[in-house]
Amino acid sequence: MKTKIHFYTILLAGILFAGCSSQEKTENTDAKEQAQETTTEVNNEAEKDLAESGTELQLMENEKIGKYLTDAEGMALYYFAKDQPNTSNCSGECLENWPAFYSENLAVPEGFNKEDFGTITRADTGEKQTTYKGYPLYYFVKDGASGDVKGQGVKDVWFIVNSETTFAQ
Repeated sequence: MKTKIHFYTILLAGILFAGCSSQEKTENTDAKEQAQETTTEVNNEAEKDLAESGTELQLMENEKIGKYLTDAEGMALYYFAKDQPNTSNCSGECLENWPAFYSENLAVPEGFNKEDFGTITRADTGEKQTTYKGYPLYYFVKDGASGDVKGQGVKDVWFIVNSETTFAQ
């Protein structure tokens, strides 16, 4: 008789333990799913905010050249000294090495005036390009990572952009 009681007690304890264990896993799974949903919602909101506000430009700093303007990913923005206000003189192979920068709606960093930024439609490609004080903005293909400024001073006609940039006319 005692053997049967011990057997049923152990059996009942095992069933209860198994039930608690699966409930704990379910609660952990539910918590993970809720965390993933929350993360997804936050990411979606951030993407939506960025889409509504446009590209957030930022100001980065380099020891040699000082502060300079970048896109949201930290890629330097350049101007071409041979351009004219609201006109790009960089096309063909030049444009392959210096891709045009464009953003529909910019959020500009402190020290910059949003009204200094505009948009042109390129005569050669028909695509839009963002300008700063009328001068088209470009990337440099050899800038492979955030913070690179390999295009600064190339052929004495390519320069980074900062709040102190002036254009000879």
